[in-house]
Amino acid sequence: MNSIRNEIVGTIRRITSDKVMSEVILDTPAGQIAAVITTSSVKRLKLRKGTPASALFKATNVSLKLPDVADR
Repeated sequence: MNSIRNEIVGTIRRITSDKVMSEVILDTPAGQIAAVITTSSVKRLKLRKGTPASALFKATNVSLKLPDVADR
């Protein structure tokens, strides 16, 4: 059983790969989401631009930072 409960459905916009790692950009209703996965996983899952996919989230901590006063 998968313990990941947060899922956003989208479509693969772009895949940038090197020998070991790949960045997959997913277009979703919430905006673009980037995931870094192994290039072997991209090949095994046969991921391609235009392929439907889901971003799965499991996080125990999210932090926010306000801009410096000079940047406001």
